[in-house]
Amino acid sequence: MSFDTGARLKSEREARKLSQRQLAAAAGVTAAMISMIEQNRTSPSIATMKKILAGLNIPLSAFFAEDTAPEPKWHFTRDELREITPKGQGGVRFFQVGRPGETALMILYETYQPGADTGPDVYSHEAEEGGIVISGQILITVGGETRLLQAGDAYLFNSRQPHRFQNPGPETCVVVSACTPPTF
Repeated sequence: MSFDTGARLKSEREARKLSQRQLAAAAGVTAAMISMIEQNRTSPSIATMKKILAGLNIPLSAFFAEDTAPEPKWHFTRDELREITPKGQGGVRFFQVGRPGETALMILYETYQPGADTGPDVYSHEAEEGGIVISGQILITVGGETRLLQAGDAYLFNSRQPHRFQNPGPETCVVVSACTPPTF
């Protein structure tokens, strides 16, 4: 029995609710490359396949293992947190706990350098989110209200409300947050 690389890649991508473009961006390849592999129109090099699988957070050996489903993982080391920082977010970093698409809850470890923010505009998405400031301070705008939260303070709001996060400084701010469903 031969292994269908294209079908497996498509299945793993769809299980994580990623488009071909989203996976391509995460892996540093083109969307056309993802499409051609999924259609079995090209056979990727090992280096290319490793890049794509890194975008899915799947080891090469696990991807090609037949008829074995990995046990759900409930613990993660710092090195296993996956960076999902959007491009252009200078001074802000987001690290996700677990594999995308495996749970209905997204947990993030966030860092904001002094002066960093999520952008000049407020944004919204279909979810609820909450978090706790671990260190530093963060200025959060939700709807028309802005509050400065310090270490130990927390927030919880409907993410459909326009919101924005800013670190007015002078030290790095660390936040641990959760979002459900994971639409960020």
